[in-house]
Amino acid sequence: MIEEGVLEAAGARPAAAYGLHVTSQRLPCGTFSTRPGAMLAAADQITVIVHGRGGHASTPHRAADPIPVACEMVTALQTLVTRKFDVFDPVVITVGSFHAGTADNVIPDDARFWATARSFSQGSRDALAELVPRLIGEIARGHGLTAEAVYAAEYPVTVNDAAEAAFAGETIADVFGAERGEQAEFPITGAEDFSFVLEQVPGAFVMLGACPAGNDPLTAPTNHSAHAVFDDAALADGTALYAELALRRLIRG
Repeated sequence: MIEEGVLEAAGARPAAAYGLHVTSQRLPCGTFSTRPGAMLAAADQITVIVHGRGGHASTPHRAADPIPVACEMVTALQTLVTRKFDVFDPVVITVGSFHAGTADNVIPDDARFWATARSFSQGSRDALAELVPRLIGEIARGHGLTAEAVYAAEYPVTVNDAAEAAFAGETIADVFGAERGEQAEFPITGAEDFSFVLEQVPGAFVMLGACPAGNDPLTAPTNHSAHAVFDDAALADGTALYAELALRRLIRG
């Protein structure tokens, strides 16, 4: 959308930009949360293919089994996080997909897995892009195998402008009451494509609680769970906040 001119569509670039995202947990329905600075993490994708040599499971010494090597890579990525990155500049790597083989008695030719990497600083993001492929390659070579590791940048850190985050917080308190808003202590390790807008326009990203009454927000299923439940009443609050932010920010100039 940015490449197609969304930021110039009105004839002048926006004075500010605001985004809202509902959440099925942590926040009660109709409550808002934002913060200055990093609001959500950068997210990048790791794609790995480990090339071995297939064979029969009864004689693994005659093959080059890619599965245990790929498993070693998965655990090594967790060690990489804890031993190469500052605990106060957090990094998360999660392997979400792992595929190898078709039968219990056949060693496959290759094993594949996909992972997501989350970070909050450009330094950590650059280090991940360098260290992850190197680690994968060295583990494969240590076992006499080869591997392809592609580290693909996807979404940058979602960074709220401090003044715009404060303005959003003031608007929430004025319209809904101070008890309906909070300044989040920590950023969220989720990622957001609105980050590309905030790289070019000052603004703020705000979370809106949609956890139904009667559910405990602290134990409710998260957004991407098959058991997540959302209260549609939050939509009216979100619409009202969007309108108020637009009107007040344009009046302020």
